[in-house]
Amino acid sequence: MNGTTLPILHINQFNTLDDNSHFYANTFKKHFEKNQTTITKPHKHDFYLVVVFTKGSGIHEIDFNKYHINPGTVFMLKPGQMHNWSLSKDIDGYIFFHTQSFYDLNYTQRSISNFPFYYSSQNAPFTNLSSKSISEIIPYFIAILHEYDSHKLLKQNKISSLIDLIYIEISRNYLEHKNYNRLISNHYAIKIQELEHLIDANFLIEKSPQQYAEWMHMTTNHLNRITKSVLNKTTSDLIIERVILEAKRLLIHTKDSLTIVASSLGYDDYAYFSRLFKSKCHETPSQFIRKYQ
Repeated sequence: MNGTTLPILHINQFNTLDDNSHFYANTFKKHFEKNQTTITKPHKHDFYLVVVFTKGSGIHEIDFNKYHINPGTVFMLKPGQMHNWSLSKDIDGYIFFHTQSFYDLNYTQRSISNFPFYYSSQNAPFTNLSSKSISEIIPYFIAILHEYDSHKLLKQNKISSLIDLIYIEISRNYLEHKNYNRLISNHYAIKIQELEHLIDANFLIEKSPQQYAEWMHMTTNHLNRITKSVLNKTTSDLIIERVILEAKRLLIHTKDSLTIVASSLGYDDYAYFSRLFKSKCHETPSQFIRKYQ
Protein backbone atom coordinates (compact mmCIF):
# COMPACT_ATOMS: atom_id res chain seq x y z
CA MET A 1 0.00 0.00 0.00
CA ASN A 2 1.23 3.49 -0.82
CA GLY A 3 -0.53 5.47 1.91
CA THR A 4 0.76 6.62 5.27
CA THR A 5 1.38 3.76 7.68
CA LEU A 6 0.90 3.88 11.42
CA PRO A 7 4.22 4.53 13.23
CA ILE A 8 5.58 1.72 15.42
CA LEU A 9 7.63 3.08 18.31
CA HIS A 10 10.60 1.27 19.88
CA ILE A 11 12.04 1.55 23.37
CA ASN A 12 15.34 2.94 22.09
CA GLN A 13 13.41 5.99 20.85
CA PHE A 14 12.70 6.85 24.50
CA ASN A 15 15.60 5.26 26.36
CA THR A 16 18.68 7.44 26.80
CA LEU A 17 20.52 4.93 28.98
CA ASP A 18 23.17 2.80 27.31
CA ASP A 19 22.89 -0.13 29.71
CA ASN A 20 19.26 -1.07 29.04
CA SER A 21 17.67 -1.23 25.59
CA HIS A 22 14.81 -3.41 26.85
CA PHE A 23 13.38 -1.24 29.63
CA TYR A 24 12.35 2.39 30.16
CA ALA A 25 10.78 4.25 33.11
CA ASN A 26 9.81 7.83 33.89
CA THR A 27 7.26 10.01 35.63
CA PHE A 28 4.37 10.49 33.24
CA LYS A 29 4.70 14.28 33.36
CA LYS A 30 8.32 14.20 32.18
CA HIS A 31 7.55 11.47 29.64
CA PHE A 32 4.66 13.47 28.20
CA GLU A 33 6.55 16.78 28.10
CA LYS A 34 9.43 15.17 26.20
CA ASN A 35 7.36 13.08 23.78
CA GLN A 36 4.08 15.00 23.48
CA THR A 37 4.30 15.50 19.71
CA THR A 38 4.79 11.78 19.12
CA ILE A 39 2.44 10.15 21.60
CA THR A 40 -0.63 12.36 21.12
CA LYS A 41 -0.89 11.03 17.55
CA PRO A 42 -2.09 7.44 16.97
CA HIS A 43 0.79 4.95 17.07
CA LYS A 44 1.80 1.42 18.05
CA HIS A 45 4.61 -0.02 20.20
CA ASP A 46 6.69 -3.16 19.92
CA PHE A 47 6.84 -3.42 23.74
CA TYR A 48 4.60 -3.69 26.81
CA LEU A 49 3.48 -0.43 28.43
CA VAL A 50 2.12 0.19 31.95
CA VAL A 51 1.06 3.60 33.25
CA VAL A 52 -0.64 4.66 36.49
CA PHE A 53 -2.11 8.15 36.78
CA THR A 54 -1.88 10.07 40.04
CA LYS A 55 -3.09 13.51 38.87
CA GLY A 56 -5.12 15.02 36.06
CA SER A 57 -7.67 13.70 33.61
CA GLY A 58 -8.13 12.96 29.94
CA ILE A 59 -9.01 10.37 27.32
CA HIS A 60 -6.93 7.37 26.27
CA GLU A 61 -8.03 5.91 22.95
CA ILE A 62 -6.96 2.30 22.38
CA ASP A 63 -7.92 0.52 19.17
CA PHE A 64 -10.87 2.93 18.66
CA ASN A 65 -12.19 2.49 22.21
CA LYS A 66 -12.07 5.58 24.44
CA TYR A 67 -11.27 5.29 28.15
CA HIS A 68 -11.51 8.07 30.74
CA ILE A 69 -8.40 8.89 32.77
CA ASN A 70 -8.61 9.77 36.47
CA PRO A 71 -6.21 9.46 39.43
CA GLY A 72 -5.89 5.72 40.07
CA THR A 73 -6.47 4.65 36.46
CA VAL A 74 -3.94 2.08 35.25
CA PHE A 75 -3.43 1.04 31.62
CA MET A 76 -1.66 -2.13 30.48
CA LEU A 77 -0.91 -2.29 26.75
CA LYS A 78 0.45 -5.17 24.73
CA PRO A 79 2.70 -4.81 21.67
CA GLY A 80 0.77 -3.89 18.53
CA GLN A 81 -2.15 -2.03 20.08
CA MET A 82 -2.91 1.35 18.50
CA HIS A 83 -3.40 4.22 20.91
CA ASN A 84 -3.10 7.95 21.57
CA TRP A 85 -3.72 10.38 24.44
CA SER A 86 -5.70 13.58 25.04
CA LEU A 87 -4.65 14.89 28.46
CA SER A 88 -5.14 17.77 30.89
CA LYS A 89 -2.21 20.09 31.65
CA ASP A 90 -1.86 18.83 35.24
CA ILE A 91 -1.48 15.17 34.20
CA ASP A 92 1.06 13.07 36.13
CA GLY A 93 1.80 9.53 37.21
CA TYR A 94 4.39 6.84 36.47
CA ILE A 95 5.11 4.88 33.30
CA PHE A 96 7.36 2.03 32.27
CA PHE A 97 7.99 -0.02 29.11
CA HIS A 98 9.59 -3.42 28.71
CA THR A 99 10.13 -5.90 25.92
CA GLN A 100 8.90 -9.48 25.90
CA SER A 101 12.46 -10.74 26.28
CA PHE A 102 13.06 -8.55 29.36
CA TYR A 103 10.29 -10.38 31.21
CA ASP A 104 11.00 -13.82 29.77
CA LEU A 105 14.66 -13.65 30.75
CA ASN A 106 13.76 -13.50 34.43
CA TYR A 107 10.61 -15.64 34.51
CA THR A 108 11.28 -18.73 32.43
CA GLN A 109 8.65 -20.89 34.14
CA ARG A 110 5.64 -18.71 33.32
CA SER A 111 4.36 -16.43 30.59
CA ILE A 112 3.45 -12.76 30.78
CA SER A 113 0.27 -13.61 28.87
CA ASN A 114 -1.01 -15.42 31.97
CA PHE A 115 -1.80 -12.08 33.59
CA PRO A 116 -5.53 -11.48 32.97
CA PHE A 117 -5.15 -8.13 31.20
CA TYR A 118 -2.63 -9.65 28.76
CA TYR A 119 -4.38 -12.98 28.46
CA SER A 120 -6.75 -12.06 25.63
CA SER A 121 -7.32 -9.11 23.32
CA GLN A 122 -10.94 -9.39 24.44
CA ASN A 123 -10.04 -8.29 27.97
CA ALA A 124 -10.04 -4.61 28.95
CA PRO A 125 -6.61 -2.90 28.95
CA PHE A 126 -7.24 -0.86 32.10
CA THR A 127 -8.43 -0.91 35.69
CA ASN A 128 -9.25 1.71 38.33
CA LEU A 129 -7.48 1.41 41.68
CA SER A 130 -8.97 2.31 45.03
CA SER A 131 -7.17 4.82 47.27
CA LYS A 132 -5.81 1.93 49.34
CA SER A 133 -4.55 0.09 46.24
CA ILE A 134 -2.92 3.26 44.91
CA SER A 135 -1.01 3.76 48.17
CA GLU A 136 0.19 0.15 48.00
CA ILE A 137 1.30 0.11 44.37
CA ILE A 138 2.82 3.57 43.85
CA PRO A 139 5.92 2.79 45.99
CA TYR A 140 6.76 0.00 43.50
CA PHE A 141 6.66 2.47 40.59
CA ILE A 142 8.85 4.91 42.54
CA ALA A 143 11.31 2.13 43.38
CA ILE A 144 11.48 1.14 39.70
CA LEU A 145 12.28 4.71 38.71
CA HIS A 146 15.02 4.95 41.35
CA GLU A 147 16.57 1.69 40.13
CA TYR A 148 16.29 2.74 36.50
CA ASP A 149 18.23 5.94 37.22
CA SER A 150 20.88 4.14 39.27
CA HIS A 151 23.97 2.08 38.47
CA LYS A 152 23.57 -0.43 41.27
CA LEU A 153 24.49 -4.10 41.12
CA LEU A 154 21.67 -6.49 40.11
CA LYS A 155 19.68 -3.53 38.80
CA GLN A 156 17.80 -5.54 36.17
CA ASN A 157 16.93 -8.26 38.70
CA LYS A 158 15.34 -5.78 41.08
CA ILE A 159 13.42 -4.01 38.31
CA SER A 160 12.07 -7.36 37.11
CA SER A 161 10.97 -8.27 40.62
CA LEU A 162 9.22 -4.92 41.05
CA ILE A 163 7.45 -5.31 37.70
CA ASP A 164 6.19 -8.70 38.80
CA LEU A 165 4.89 -7.27 42.08
CA ILE A 166 3.08 -4.52 40.15
CA TYR A 167 1.53 -7.07 37.80
CA ILE A 168 0.37 -9.15 40.77
CA GLU A 169 -1.23 -6.14 42.48
CA ILE A 170 -2.91 -5.01 39.25
CA SER A 171 -4.16 -8.57 38.63
CA ARG A 172 -5.75 -8.76 42.09
CA ASN A 173 -7.61 -5.52 41.46
CA TYR A 174 -8.48 -6.48 37.89
CA LEU A 175 -9.89 -9.87 38.81
CA GLU A 176 -11.90 -8.41 41.67
CA HIS A 177 -13.51 -5.54 39.78
CA LYS A 178 -13.47 -6.30 36.05
CA ASN A 179 -15.96 -8.17 33.90
CA TYR A 180 -13.09 -10.10 32.37
CA ASN A 181 -13.33 -13.34 30.40
CA ARG A 182 -13.14 -15.99 33.10
CA LEU A 183 -11.19 -19.05 32.07
CA ILE A 184 -12.95 -22.39 31.99
CA SER A 185 -9.68 -24.27 32.32
CA ASN A 186 -5.99 -23.76 31.76
CA HIS A 187 -6.29 -25.93 28.63
CA TYR A 188 -8.94 -23.59 27.20
CA ALA A 189 -6.80 -20.55 28.08
CA ILE A 190 -3.89 -21.94 26.11
CA LYS A 191 -6.13 -22.73 23.14
CA ILE A 192 -7.63 -19.22 23.07
CA GLN A 193 -4.16 -17.68 23.13
CA GLU A 194 -3.05 -20.02 20.34
CA LEU A 195 -6.09 -19.11 18.25
CA GLU A 196 -5.59 -15.36 18.73
CA HIS A 197 -1.94 -15.65 17.70
CA LEU A 198 -2.91 -17.65 14.60
CA ILE A 199 -5.59 -15.13 13.64
CA ASP A 200 -3.24 -12.19 14.13
CA ALA A 201 -0.65 -13.82 11.86
CA ASN A 202 -3.01 -15.06 9.14
CA PHE A 203 -6.26 -13.05 9.03
CA LEU A 204 -5.27 -11.17 5.88
CA ILE A 205 -5.13 -14.34 3.82
CA GLU A 206 -7.19 -16.88 5.79
CA LYS A 207 -10.70 -16.26 7.11
CA SER A 208 -12.05 -19.80 7.31
CA PRO A 209 -12.77 -21.10 10.85
CA GLN A 210 -12.25 -24.60 9.48
CA GLN A 211 -8.64 -23.81 8.58
CA TYR A 212 -7.86 -22.43 12.03
CA ALA A 213 -9.39 -25.52 13.61
CA GLU A 214 -7.28 -27.70 11.35
CA TRP A 215 -4.12 -25.82 12.30
CA MET A 216 -5.03 -26.42 15.94
CA HIS A 217 -5.68 -30.14 15.32
CA MET A 218 -9.35 -30.13 16.31
CA THR A 219 -12.77 -29.97 14.72
CA THR A 220 -14.46 -26.67 13.94
CA ASN A 221 -17.27 -27.52 16.36
CA HIS A 222 -14.85 -28.17 19.21
CA LEU A 223 -13.00 -24.90 18.56
CA ASN A 224 -16.31 -23.06 18.58
CA ARG A 225 -17.22 -24.72 21.89
CA ILE A 226 -13.99 -23.34 23.38
CA THR A 227 -14.48 -19.80 22.07
CA LYS A 228 -18.15 -19.76 23.11
CA SER A 229 -17.32 -21.07 26.59
CA VAL A 230 -14.58 -18.53 27.25
CA LEU A 231 -15.51 -15.50 25.14
CA ASN A 232 -19.14 -16.12 24.18
CA LYS A 233 -18.10 -15.68 20.55
CA THR A 234 -17.56 -17.98 17.61
CA THR A 235 -14.25 -18.48 15.83
CA SER A 236 -15.69 -16.58 12.89
CA ASP A 237 -16.55 -13.66 15.19
CA LEU A 238 -12.92 -13.42 16.32
CA ILE A 239 -11.60 -13.52 12.76
CA ILE A 240 -13.99 -10.83 11.54
CA GLU A 241 -13.31 -8.63 14.59
CA ARG A 242 -9.60 -8.70 13.75
CA VAL A 243 -10.35 -7.85 10.11
CA ILE A 244 -12.57 -4.92 11.14
CA LEU A 245 -9.97 -3.57 13.56
CA GLU A 246 -7.34 -3.59 10.82
CA ALA A 247 -9.82 -2.04 8.40
CA LYS A 248 -10.39 0.88 10.79
CA ARG A 249 -6.66 1.40 11.18
CA LEU A 250 -6.13 1.44 7.44
CA LEU A 251 -9.13 3.65 6.71
CA ILE A 252 -7.84 6.31 9.09
CA HIS A 253 -4.10 6.07 8.57
CA THR A 254 -3.62 5.51 4.83
CA LYS A 255 -4.42 7.63 1.82
CA ASP A 256 -5.34 4.64 -0.33
CA SER A 257 -8.76 4.28 -1.89
CA LEU A 258 -11.47 2.25 -0.18
CA THR A 259 -11.13 -0.37 -2.91
CA ILE A 260 -7.40 -0.78 -2.26
CA VAL A 261 -7.99 -0.99 1.50
CA ALA A 262 -10.57 -3.73 0.97
CA SER A 263 -8.24 -5.59 -1.39
CA SER A 264 -5.36 -5.42 1.08
CA LEU A 265 -7.62 -7.10 3.64
CA GLY A 266 -8.42 -9.93 1.24
CA TYR A 267 -11.68 -8.63 -0.25
CA ASP A 268 -11.55 -8.02 -4.01
CA ASP A 269 -15.29 -7.28 -4.00
CA TYR A 270 -15.54 -3.86 -2.32
CA ALA A 271 -19.34 -3.99 -2.18
CA TYR A 272 -19.15 -7.18 -0.09
CA PHE A 273 -16.52 -5.67 2.19
CA SER A 274 -18.63 -2.54 2.67
CA ARG A 275 -21.67 -4.63 3.63
CA LEU A 276 -19.57 -6.65 6.09
CA PHE A 277 -18.15 -3.48 7.64
CA LYS A 278 -21.59 -1.94 7.98
CA SER A 279 -23.06 -5.09 9.54
CA LYS A 280 -20.38 -5.00 12.26
CA CYS A 281 -19.97 -1.23 12.75
CA HIS A 282 -23.46 0.01 11.82
CA GLU A 283 -21.95 2.45 9.34
CA THR A 284 -20.20 2.27 5.98
CA PRO A 285 -16.43 2.72 5.67
CA SER A 286 -17.00 6.22 4.25
CA GLN A 287 -19.26 7.16 7.15
CA PHE A 288 -16.68 5.82 9.63
CA ILE A 289 -13.92 7.96 8.09
CA ARG A 290 -16.05 11.12 8.16
CA LYS A 291 -17.15 10.55 11.76
CA TYR A 292 -13.64 9.75 13.01
CA GLN A 293 -12.02 12.70 11.28
